Amino acid sequence: MARILGVGNATLDIINTLANYPAEDSEQRAESQRICRGGNTANTLVVLSQLGHQCSWAGTLADEPDAKRICADFDHYGIDYSPVYEVEHGKVPTSYVISNQRNGSRTIVHVRDLPEYPAARFYELDLNDYDWIHFEGRNVLEVRQMLEHVATLYPNVFISLEVEKQREGIAQLFNYPDVLIFSRHYVNEANYFEATPFLADMRKLYQANHLVCAWGDRGAYAVDEEGNSIHSPAHPVSSVIETLGAGDTFNAALINAFLQEEALDAALYQACELAAKKCGIEGFNLEV
Repeated sequence: MARILGVGNATLDIINTLANYPAEDSEQRAESQRICRGGNTANTLVVLSQLGHQCSWAGTLADEPDAKRICADFDHYGIDYSPVYEVEHGKVPTSYVISNQRNGSRTIVHVRDLPEYPAARFYELDLNDYDWIHFEGRNVLEVRQMLEHVATLYPNVFISLEVEKQREGIAQLFNYPDVLIFSRHYVNEANYFEATPFLADMRKLYQANHLVCAWGDRGAYAVDEEGNSIHSPAHPVSSVIETLGAGDTFNAALINAFLQEEALDAALYQACELAAKKCGIEGFNLEV
């Protein structure tokens, strides 16, 4: 069992499942609605907790009722949230999700009225308590300070960074982590349409031990520290129920494999396998 800290978002997800994606300016009845805790880092920690790790979450919460729903879910999965940054005013970030029952796709409208997690609060944590720290690539200037803090004072702690979206200056974060995890969306926004050439170019620029990119139904790609390219195919899903959180599940399985000192090809395989399992269920009770 490893001790893992995740730094990033927790959200309230309001998920409306529809038979088909609605046309613009139309009215459509939802098949069902579910309100639950979401957020990339929070989802990843929930999966890692089920894989047997001791997990803590560092993020921002406001003093309002929806924050209690998030904390209750963390309690359910045994996730420590004592590193939280609490503010008196504001609203838990909320994602309004359309889940297409026909193909499992998810479309998200996100609303945020809450400050990001500050480096000053991060500095107060005793990072000797952790074996691995996972960051979301957001709030770039503050996250860079946190990464520098870990790299300087806690060199034995492993670092992973999820790079989901293009954000101003985000590349300045890329030289700190041991594992860089890029989304297909980020790669496409960088004007690459295949993962392998993108990762090969990133290897020339940055020093992470492993560069990884999940690519949906085409599996996942990676480049190791010697520049070797690796691909793992996607695992079949008999019936796609929900793709929301599949990427976060992939990240969790990848981190778990590295903590177990698996080789990169085995880590990719396991991450694709668990992400596929997530696509076949609603929510995150993976029974692993």
